[in-house]
This record gives sequence, C-alpha cells and structure tokens, in this order.
Amino acid sequence: MAEQHFDVLIVGAGLSGVGAAWRLQHDVPHKSFAILEARDAIGGTWDLFRYPGVRSDSDMYTLGYAFKPWIRPKAIADGPSIRDYVRETARENGIDQRILFQHRAKHAAWSSETARWTVDVEVGPERRPAQLSANFLIMGAGYYRYDRGYLPDFPGFDRYEGIKVHPQFWPEDLDYTGKKVVVIGSGATAVTLVPAMAQAAGHVTMLQRSPTYVVSMPAIDPFAAWVHKRLPAKLAYELVRFKKIVLNIVMFHRTRKYPEQAKKFLLDMVRKELPNYDVETHFTPRYNPWDQRLCLVPDSDLFQAIRSGKADVVTGEIETFTSDGIKLKSGEVVPADIVVTATGLELQFIGGVEIEVDGEPVKMSERMYYKGMMFSGVPNLVSLFGYTNASFTLKVDLTCEYVTRMLKYMDRKGYQIATPKPDPTVKPAPWIDLKSGYVERSRHLLPQQGDRKPWRLYQNYALDLLTLRFGRLNDGVLAFSKAGALAKPLHGAPSTPPVAMPVETRVPEPA
Repeated sequence: MAEQHFDVLIVGAGLSGVGAAWRLQHDVPHKSFAILEARDAIGGTWDLFRYPGVRSDSDMYTLGYAFKPWIRPKAIADGPSIRDYVRETARENGIDQRILFQHRAKHAAWSSETARWTVDVEVGPERRPAQLSANFLIMGAGYYRYDRGYLPDFPGFDRYEGIKVHPQFWPEDLDYTGKKVVVIGSGATAVTLVPAMAQAAGHVTMLQRSPTYVVSMPAIDPFAAWVHKRLPAKLAYELVRFKKIVLNIVMFHRTRKYPEQAKKFLLDMVRKELPNYDVETHFTPRYNPWDQRLCLVPDSDLFQAIRSGKADVVTGEIETFTSDGIKLKSGEVVPADIVVTATGLELQFIGGVEIEVDGEPVKMSERMYYKGMMFSGVPNLVSLFGYTNASFTLKVDLTCEYVTRMLKYMDRKGYQIATPKPDPTVKPAPWIDLKSGYVERSRHLLPQQGDRKPWRLYQNYALDLLTLRFGRLNDGVLAFSKAGALAKPLHGAPSTPPVAMPVETRVPEPA
C-alpha cells in the first residue's frame, strides 16, 4: 500500500474546508492536499441540518466566498441553497476529487524531528483504523458536535408521550400538519422553526425561558437587487459585500458603545411589528445587544406568524413535562402533540481531534489563541473560526489567505515549522465574549485569548484585514524553524509516517 502523505490536510468539507482548499489551489498550487470528511457528503452544517425553514442568519454577500459571487436573489438564503453553493464551488474547482469521505480524524501527533503530523483516522461505516501524514493541518470541522445536540435535563421528560424531536436530527417523515407544536428555545433555530412550521401546523408555541433580540430584514436586499441589474455579477457582488461589511462594523460598534440606544431601537422595531403584544415580557432580553448574537428573521416571518394567530410566544421556566404537554412554574400548562427541543448545540473544538506534540498530549483550554487561528506552543496547526458578530466566512477567508502567505514564506526561507511562542506576560481572557448558553457551558473546553495583540481577538474585519493580509509574518511571536530544531523525545512513537489504508474519493450524489 502506498503511503498517504500530503503537504496539507484539511479536516472538514463544509463551507470552511472547501474555502481553504480553494485558497491552497489558487495561492500554492504546488502543494498537495486532501480533505478529511467524517460524513459522506459535502456541505457540513448545511448538509446536516434539515429542519423546516433551515437558513442562514447572516447575509450571503458576506457568508459567501470572496472568490465566488452569490448570484441568487435572496440575501438570507435557505439551507439547501447554501449547500448547493458549497458543492458547486467544490465541483467547479475540482476540490470534490480531493475529499476523502467517511474519514473521521481522531488523533493527530506532531513530531518536531520530522516536521510532520501523523493523523489517526477511522474509515467507512465500520470505522477501520488508518493513518495519514501531513506537514500542516487545517481544522475546518466547525465548532459543535455533529453526532449530538444539547438537551437539558428536563424534569419529567420521559413522562411525555408525544413526539420529541431535536432539530439537529430531524425525521424526514415527520408530519406535523394540524398538530399542536411546542418549540423550546429562543435562538436562531427556534425563530426559524416557528414560522416555517406554522404554515402547516395547527398551532406553534415558542416556549422560552428568556427572550432574545429579534431583528427583521428583507430576504432580498433592495440595494443588491438594484446593483445587480446595472453591473457585472462579480463587480456587483464585491460592491454589495463591501457595503455589508462596513455597515456591520459601524452598527456593531455603535451598538456596543450606546447599548441603551441600541436596545430602544431594536425593541421599537418589534413594537411596530407587534403593536398589541406584550413585547416587554416576550421580546425584551435581560442583556445588552450583542452580549449574545441577534436573531435575524427574513421579511418579518416570525412576526407575521404571531399576528396571524398561528403562533405565539410563552415565556417561563419549565416545572415538568406531563404526558401531553409542559407545565410551567407559573402553573400554566402548554399542551403539545410534538415537542421540538431547539435547545442548542454542544460545542466541540477542532472537530474533537485529540492533539499531541512531541509525545505530550495538548489540552486546548490551557493554550492561547494566536491571531484567532493558531495555538501557543502548537506547530503547523490552524483552526478556522469565524466572527461571532458577523458572517463566519469573513474571518475564515482572511485566515486561509494568511496560511498560504505563511506557507510561501516558509518555502522561501527554508523553514518547515511555524509555532506561536507562549508569552507568560500576556493575561488570559475568555476566548469568546458572548454570553450565550452554548458558550458558557463549554468554556472549560475552549482556548483562551490574551489582553493584547497578537493574542487579542478584536472581532473586527477591518483590523484583521490589515493584520492578516498586510502584517508581518515574522512578528517576533510566530517562531519559524527547521525540522529537528525543536525536537523532544517521542516516547516510542515511530519516526516515519505510517502507511495509510486505501481510501475512497468518490463524491456522493447530492441529497
């Protein structure tokens, strides 16, 4: 069997992984690479989630790739359209031929002696063990577990005799026509499900413990539609993208600087949508805007469902499930034929891959995040993670561009290793400053950021653009070296990359 070695291995064939592959092909075409995809399809999140109405809560002019214009009418796109966009990008650029499907990365061991990662994978449904090696790893597997969603320990949950569904694992044959549906949650998934299900259900109740800021915007951007009628597609896309980026930066910083004004503005918008509704109880959060992500609804669909009487919002804490519904601590009982637990994600950093450096296991929660992409003391590993206050892909695009700059620099200088040097004088801080439940539950698993650059995450595209596109690579923190220069004993690990099992590279037909 031939050895499976690559210059770069990418983990994940979703929006981020395909974007990283395009950047490698475009900027460093001489580099060999492959994508490890645990599932059997391209698309990541946008292939996994199949619940009614699934869509992005970011506009596609910034969630889309910088190199591939989004030309469909809707700026707030549905999940299948985004999945098709990612697959089309992979197919057009031959990236689909570089994907190793049903290859689940489990463990990655770095050797400074050979300047290589050895990656243990499980192949196929039977999960056969195999190994591949690479000089560089790019982790693009997202930030949550694909095999499990978050479900609180609800009292009496097993007592409920109706249908229980988690959005992450939506049954294809679920018929909710005419049914009483309760959607537990108040986040992006819940505000998407309620209006979508209300079209066929008898009634839908969004049951929330506390409210979230909800903002309506047109599904079809009027400015984008106007520009696309007058300019070539690529130029129009770039112009709309630029406008969206600038507007988002300005709005975010004004919101953070003047939270009370922003709060009033957002709630006044809701009051116009629901003039006779208890906005104070059901749509006024306990926190300031952008302490958690805002929930976006296209064309006021959630508010329309409420105004029509097909949906409503109930705010309160669950005391217990009953056989046919949910009893709240207030004493109110909410009947339900179907309960949808839109209760969130279970975070999983770097795809759950265990990391080892020169024979020593690495605990990511003890590492500091360098420029929002690499980790203190961990060589040749990049994690793709986007913004929490803007489209995910914006930061991913900049990160991938930085990676290829770094690879070309290392080739010119004869280096094989790039390692962010730990700095004991930098004060640690939480990696993500959001107060969302899924973040709070997982802080013990996440790396830290620092109190100053290059360890500080500014969540600002303009600053990152200057830093990642034009900033110095050899900044005194990112240390470059040659193979063997930083080697430690490998505790019996093999000194040469192991031989991989044969792998399947066929791309499945779109679902």
